[in-house]
Amino acid sequence: MIEVAVFGAGRIGRIHAENVSSNPQARLRYVVDEDPEVAKNVAEALGAEAVDEEVALGDSSVGAVVVASSTPSHVPLIMGAARAGKAIFCEKPIDLDLGRVDEALDVVERTQVPFMVGFNRRFDPSFAKVKADLAAGAVGRVELVSITSRDPRPPDADYLARSGGLFRDMMIHDLDMARWLLGEEPVAVSATASALVSPEASQLGDVDTAVVVLKAASGAIAHISNSRRAVYGYDQRIEVLGAHGMVEAGNWRQTTVRRWSEDGVAEDRPPYFFLERYREAYVRELSHFFAALSDDETPLLVGPHDGRQALALAEAALLALATGRTVDVREFERRR
Repeated sequence: MIEVAVFGAGRIGRIHAENVSSNPQARLRYVVDEDPEVAKNVAEALGAEAVDEEVALGDSSVGAVVVASSTPSHVPLIMGAARAGKAIFCEKPIDLDLGRVDEALDVVERTQVPFMVGFNRRFDPSFAKVKADLAAGAVGRVELVSITSRDPRPPDADYLARSGGLFRDMMIHDLDMARWLLGEEPVAVSATASALVSPEASQLGDVDTAVVVLKAASGAIAHISNSRRAVYGYDQRIEVLGAHGMVEAGNWRQTTVRRWSEDGVAEDRPPYFFLERYREAYVRELSHFFAALSDDETPLLVGPHDGRQALALAEAALLALATGRTVDVREFERRR
């Protein structure tokens, strides 16, 4: 039984706290939040204790931490947990600044603590099946990956102001998926984007509609389409074309019912938002984390390098957008 402290008791933090609490391999010991009352409410509901950061990191019985607090707090918590010898599960992004990410991961490497990034989409059953099919050679050599990710509506202005922008906040999931499905690192990035949906995004210098194209050394291409608005629901699809065929994962729907009439064919919309769409993925990613901690033969499927590279691609895409040019990722890294 792994004793766990969860940092952050907001929307995502509470989901993780609930999933830790219900996991047979873990025990939720502490909940920490900048608002003690919020931490207390979550902790009491789940049979845990609300404490401050010092108590949670200082307790030698705590074997793992879940970092689901605000993004600016991630790096200090990662460093503190690593120096305390605790395994770390960190929500994406690790940080909004690549230099700070490298500083944190340097401490993780020196302390050799297990570290996993919360790219939960890898644990979605449909997307995981696509990856398994690719690994089994179902479509042969991967040639083209298409990823569609569209929110039902833009976030509020307060969230947008601290999110780091569409590329670092929203598209970072898709950049990780592209690396994962391509099976190799992208070496070139191009981007185009607009602010078509959200006046708040435009005022902040952000975008809400974007397309990024990634190219790997083999010549394989990944295409990512993002929008902050899809009036029909949360749109999440992937398609991989290969030498021998294609594999795809479409949208989930609330039911599989279709209604046929003289007016046409109607079916239910996709789930409204990510909390519904990826509920099972959140459970599965923490189950994987705890299983890997309990068994040295089980490797963590999403490590520190994955978290770093997704952010590096987001930064390269932003540079491509700003310059109107294709960015060589290797040259981008050398010039940092």
